[in-house]
Amino acid sequence: MKIIAYGVLTDERPLLREAFDRRFGDRHELRCLEPFLDRDTAPTAAGHRIVLSSVNDVLDAEVLRSLAGTGVEMIAQRATGHNNIDLDAARELGLTVARVSSYSPYSVAEFAWALALAVGRRVVRAAHRTREFDFRLDGLLGRDLHGRTVGVVGTGKIGTAFTRIAHGFGMRLLGWDVAENPECLALGMEYVPRERLFSESDLVSLHVPLLPETHHLVDAAMLDLMKADSVLVNSSRGGLVDTDALLATLRAGRLAGVGLDVYEEEAGVFFLDKSLEVMTDERLARLMTFPNVLVTSHQAYFTRDAVGQIAESTARNVEDHAAGRTSDNTLTVPDGRGQ
Repeated sequence: MKIIAYGVLTDERPLLREAFDRRFGDRHELRCLEPFLDRDTAPTAAGHRIVLSSVNDVLDAEVLRSLAGTGVEMIAQRATGHNNIDLDAARELGLTVARVSSYSPYSVAEFAWALALAVGRRVVRAAHRTREFDFRLDGLLGRDLHGRTVGVVGTGKIGTAFTRIAHGFGMRLLGWDVAENPECLALGMEYVPRERLFSESDLVSLHVPLLPETHHLVDAAMLDLMKADSVLVNSSRGGLVDTDALLATLRAGRLAGVGLDVYEEEAGVFFLDKSLEVMTDERLARLMTFPNVLVTSHQAYFTRDAVGQIAESTARNVEDHAAGRTSDNTLTVPDGRGQ
């Protein structure tokens, strides 16, 4: 079975190969490519039955038609999110699509706290100073987390892991979700309307998927409700935050800090070395100019534990497809019956 993977990171490659070797042995041939999948790279899938895609690959109708025309029969997404895949087109083309429905929630939850602490305690600014042997404390004044209010937007597995850490800090817990999570309630979380969460929280962290109804969930209205000295963290999906509204808020001198591991126009930028190029994305470049903003390149999930689990789940999805099975990870199957 010939398999091709796109957008494979250097540290991901051995974990992906190990997972497929364990499950298939010499019954498979895995080709790993660093470039992302798009209309230009799609022809390289010729002769392969399975495509292993990443979140920054482009799998629109045109690309899917190209893949189907070369003999590809399955798209195995190496991620939970799949908003980059045209599922309707995949069904029409008879392509099986599967995703990784879950992996270590601690990887993202812990990194969200790393962002919150880094911006709240001015860690990056302090590190830059001390590298220049500047040991002044001017401008580095932070705040205790203990006793303050955290707003958790989305209390699934990752949001719950984030909440447990917040509980350990001794924070007041506010939550917003379509359904209340008993685990979070047991920790003392109070579920409140979204407007109240944003207005009362000293720290807001986003842990919901990107869906049509959550696109720009954090818009100008929500940002206006936030305390001027509060912190916003997004380690979920870039499209949850209206970047233009966030820039306007920052220009007005509001928010003590913003930690972003995702950005709504990150495709074609994140995971790539752009250091020798002119940054043509003016909004991203503007974000980088604010001293209270920390941007990382979608690395919250990037731990050996999580990436290993993603690789194992992807290999299992391929095995299920080869055996004619479906699972909770299956999004589309050839006869059009999505799971």
